Amino acid sequence: MANSLLPPEEAQPDSDQVEALDKRRDLGHTFLVIAGQFAVIATILLLWVGQDLTYSPGWAHPMAYYFALAIGIIVVFGITGMTLRKGTPRID
Repeated sequence: MANSLLPPEEAQPDSDQVEALDKRRDLGHTFLVIAGQFAVIATILLLWVGQDLTYSPGWAHPMAYYFALAIGIIVVFGITGMTLRKGTPRID
């Protein structure tokens, strides 16, 4: 049965297109793994963000900045990874 999630240009690929498609999906999977790892790091940083924002003086909030950076990395790599893996029916 044909995969209806695939775009029409990927429905009947030749061998070069299959190789490029696999490389693109592997890169997308790698980006999703990176986003997942940073999600774990952001969860751990979340334990210190409230204390950092409450007790650190002035603009010195390093944990909050690290948390914001981790959230940014999660968003960028997560969206890019999902975009690159678009149309794949398999679960690795």
